[in-house]
Amino acid sequence: MHLKTLTVRGFKSFASATTFHFEPGVTAVVGPNGSGKSNVVDALAWVMGEQGAKSLRGGKMEDVIFAGTSARSALGRAHVSLTIDNADGALPIEYSEVTISRTLFRSGGSEYAINGRSCRLLDIQELLSDSGLGREMHVIVGQGQLDRILQATPEDRRGFIEEASGILKHRRRKEKTLRKLESVQQNLDRLEDLTGEIERQLTPLGRQARTARKAQRIQYDVRDARARLLADDVVAARAGMEAD
Repeated sequence: MHLKTLTVRGFKSFASATTFHFEPGVTAVVGPNGSGKSNVVDALAWVMGEQGAKSLRGGKMEDVIFAGTSARSALGRAHVSLTIDNADGALPIEYSEVTISRTLFRSGGSEYAINGRSCRLLDIQELLSDSGLGREMHVIVGQGQLDRILQATPEDRRGFIEEASGILKHRRRKEKTLRKLESVQQNLDRLEDLTGEIERQLTPLGRQARTARKAQRIQYDVRDARARLLADDVVAARAGMEAD
């Protein structure tokens, strides 16, 4: 697996569509200060799911959209697409080439896609994290990051190691599963409470139902008795008429 192309349009200093081609092995992006080298790295981090504006050297996420110059007006969106060679199947998807894309509108809306099909940010993050590539896998080492790791507390350093080794990914999935289980348990508890309340209501309702059935049987008996009395009266009246 290796990165093949990176296309940026309206992202930071790249107002026009610009495509970078990468070959297997080591690729160096060189240029004078201010030419946009760091913006290329920011674009890689952003399209792979980076959500922190500060990590992208900005104050807010909208800052990644081309802000305009004296010669060109500001744009309304930023778009980045990254194509990855997946011939070795490192990414858990049945394509030999995978293109992920991300678009941010100045209105605040976002769009994500995998091979042109709309998806969620979470889908991209999970696709990349399963291969060891993603915003939390430390594949991008920024300036001063090694110093921060060396000077970090043992607990923070442990967090860096867990992220880099992929342990944190599984831990977070476990935590997510546990939260789902907790939610299911809460629903079961509410269901048990509801069942108990229904059962408590069914007890008097059962007595009422038995009383109603008894009253209905009495009504049937009264109706049958009246019918028999009426039949007896008819027979007696007919016998009297015949006697006359």
